[in-house]
Amino acid sequence: MQNNTLKVKFGRNDLILETGRIAKQANGSVTLTYGGTVILVTACMSKEPKEGRDFFPLTVEYQEKTYAAGRIPGGFFKREGRPSESEILAARLIDRPIRPLFPEGFLNEVQVMAIVLSSDGENDPDTLAVTGASVALSLSDIPFAGPLACCRVARFNNELILNPTYAELENSDLEVVIAANHKGIVMLESKAKEVSEEEYFEAVKFGYESLKEIMHIQEEFAKKCGKAKVNIELKKIDPQLKDKVEELATGRLKEVYRLAKKEEREEAVHLLAKELEEKLTADGYSEVDIRMALTDVEKKQVREKILNSNTRIDGRSFKEIRPITCEVSVLPRTHGSSIFTRGQTQSLAVTTLGTGEDEQMIEALEGKKYRSFMLHYSFPPFSVGETGPVRGPGRREIGHGALAEKALLAVMPSKEKFPYTVRVVSEILESNGSSSMATVCAAALSLMDAGVPIKDTVAGIALGLIKEGDKALVLTDIAGLEDHFGDMDFKVAGTKKGVTAVQMDLKIDGIDTGLLNKCLAQAKEARMIILEKMSEALPRAREELSSYAPRIDVLKINTEKIGELIGPGGKTIKAIIAATGASVDIKDDGTVLVGSIDAAKSEEAIKMIKAITEDVEVGRIYIGKVKRIMPFGAFCEIAPRKEGLVHVSELADKFVKNVEEVVKIGDEIKVKVIGIDELGRINLSKKQAEAQAS
Repeated sequence: MQNNTLKVKFGRNDLILETGRIAKQANGSVTLTYGGTVILVTACMSKEPKEGRDFFPLTVEYQEKTYAAGRIPGGFFKREGRPSESEILAARLIDRPIRPLFPEGFLNEVQVMAIVLSSDGENDPDTLAVTGASVALSLSDIPFAGPLACCRVARFNNELILNPTYAELENSDLEVVIAANHKGIVMLESKAKEVSEEEYFEAVKFGYESLKEIMHIQEEFAKKCGKAKVNIELKKIDPQLKDKVEELATGRLKEVYRLAKKEEREEAVHLLAKELEEKLTADGYSEVDIRMALTDVEKKQVREKILNSNTRIDGRSFKEIRPITCEVSVLPRTHGSSIFTRGQTQSLAVTTLGTGEDEQMIEALEGKKYRSFMLHYSFPPFSVGETGPVRGPGRREIGHGALAEKALLAVMPSKEKFPYTVRVVSEILESNGSSSMATVCAAALSLMDAGVPIKDTVAGIALGLIKEGDKALVLTDIAGLEDHFGDMDFKVAGTKKGVTAVQMDLKIDGIDTGLLNKCLAQAKEARMIILEKMSEALPRAREELSSYAPRIDVLKINTEKIGELIGPGGKTIKAIIAATGASVDIKDDGTVLVGSIDAAKSEEAIKMIKAITEDVEVGRIYIGKVKRIMPFGAFCEIAPRKEGLVHVSELADKFVKNVEEVVKIGDEIKVKVIGIDELGRINLSKKQAEAQAS
């Protein structure tokens, strides 16, 4: 392949595609340059599919090398390790739009890899990686129905910006990632600060229009530099086998789909599959082929029932939501908890409040940042009635947690208003459709139960699509079967005021903006119903925090006193923490956060901090510790490194011949500041402090 370069204006910068210079042994490879950000994307395919496989094995990897930003990795090993959360989310961003564009029955293993080679600290490489995956696959000999292109749109100062910088994203109220092909929109990933559906739709249209030229130049690039597509034998079900399965299974499946419960249907289908295997393996058909044929028959029946009878498998209308129940304060010792149940999907959300010490430090290409709100999603195998290994979170769990976190970020209070670190964990206890949106609802209730002053309640809903030719039916609150055999998973979260998060994935090759607009309107209707149900359980955040949650007091000190409070090598602040057991977090602007579950410990720490950072006041009474005794009086420490003299004449109301008759070294006594001379020397009085106290 010859070295070829193509340049096109894309927003404020040129997008430069180059192929044929590096990674030439991959089936397809391309480097994309945008500003000072460079990313390499490759696509490779196995020679043959594995025997007995019945699914398309696509894997996508995204790697951010620290050398790209001119840094050496932290930690002991000084090299990149397992993928970070942001890398996993970027890999999912690539995977989701390209997956439906491979041909049905294609079972060869395909791996797409994106490596960030250079980062300018301004332009996010993740959307470049999505476009790069399309270019690499289009240039390769791998079957792929591209091209597609991807961009990010933000609204900053009421203006829509294509490919915004990190700084612009930080201050935007709407962020939309759009992937599209010539047939329409393929994927959406968005977060927003309660924007209207109309405003969101305008941002999507703006991004979609900007992608048309990028798709066009990919086609030119592929014609000029690409390889001819290989002729792959696609896995197809024997028509005779499909006819036999349809004949044997159709009647039974109609009975199965009358069963109300998901687990009953699954058990009945499992038994049917076993019976078909016993009957048809004798005719020379493999178990894999028989199960694939049964899945095809199931899909056809489910879709035909919806399309032809205008009813769903469980008897609901297209816009009907399954029964919802909301419970709060379900766990006695947690800071906040709730259970949200919608049909056979159930999320237990638990909120935990922490101090600044609990913030998560994230080392990203664009630099270090700190995260004070975290939402973690857990999907144990029992939630779908199965057994399975219990390991760390998988990519799906990380993706679902990130979506729910985006949905709630818009309503979280500022650190100034609520100086806590907040962690929410969603345990999925049952699952039959859209557990991520159940997580949004449960998490919002849990936060309010914990007393987190969120701006408004957030709810989420998932919509599905059954599309055949010109007929397209949008289904509200999709169940598992509708998700599995349908064409779309469209999730929208928001408040009564507007949208806070959107995610859309397709199994078909695109939808037009008209259908998207219909989905947004239908999602809004459903969201209002769910918000009403949630409001019945808990209309607003509780006024008081749980008695088990830490209390955080906020102090403001002179910035010149920060060094004094910290002490040499942190000695002073460590001593305060050790003595009181409270957490102390000092900010550069002089804000000091003191946290403890025990109010007395917090108060003790606050007194010690004030004693160090506040100037000594004439007339104020302090607790002084006798440090030295001289013939003319006793020196007392009233604050760290702050000593004053109690002259012998100020020790008592009577004549004192020997100072040690009144005080001894180590004694703690009440003293009053009676003067500070021009040299800063502090004069104290024990007798005046005692007289004032009496």
